[in-house]
Amino acid sequence: MTEHILKQFDTELEDVRSKVLRLGGVVERQIIQAMTALRNADLTLCEQVITGDHEVNRLEVELDEDCVHIIARRQPAARDLRMIMTVVKTITDLERIGDEAKKIAKKTRAMYSSDIAYVPRIELHHSADTVVSMLRQALDAFARADCSVAAEVARRDKEVNAEFKAGMRQLITFMMEDPRTISRALELLFIAKAIERIGDHAKNISEYVVYMEKGRDVRHLGLAGLERAMEKD
Repeated sequence: MTEHILKQFDTELEDVRSKVLRLGGVVERQIIQAMTALRNADLTLCEQVITGDHEVNRLEVELDEDCVHIIARRQPAARDLRMIMTVVKTITDLERIGDEAKKIAKKTRAMYSSDIAYVPRIELHHSADTVVSMLRQALDAFARADCSVAAEVARRDKEVNAEFKAGMRQLITFMMEDPRTISRALELLFIAKAIERIGDHAKNISEYVVYMEKGRDVRHLGLAGLERAMEKD
């Protein structure tokens, strides 16, 4: 981090960075708890995840206000301004990850609260573990101001997308072969899509780090373009 004449400015920037990582820890916990609830048919844990979304929203609003105050008081320029803009974009993605975790919990609750006995078997936990790992990578990159992991996160996102498409085809097959599976298969499809979206948000965060450090917007380059951009460094 750039050393400033005003030590208070440094303190404010570090406080914002710390709060981003705290928010990231909260949404990571939300994902893990939601998937645990799915695995164990734990309706109590579902309710905890749904209720816990309030904390995510509170932290997002608090961070938004912090960023507005820093811009108004300090009028940051160059890298400091990019850092603040990165924080604003990152907390939006983190809040949306929290929404996806809540969606998983709600769909799990709906699925296991009904009397329908037919549950299609589909592997979702591997993708969930992958997107949690991607989120950790992206947040670690933010904490260390390391944009080198962006391409790796993007590669892993493509794997998650492929797993989602394979799972969707599998669920469609279940529904076509046995109509009794339709209700729960649809709930599982929504859960699979939520997991895939979490991967997208994690990828976004890793790309924001590139912007913060290099001043380069790599959001729409695709994996090949992102890898070429990283090789130029």
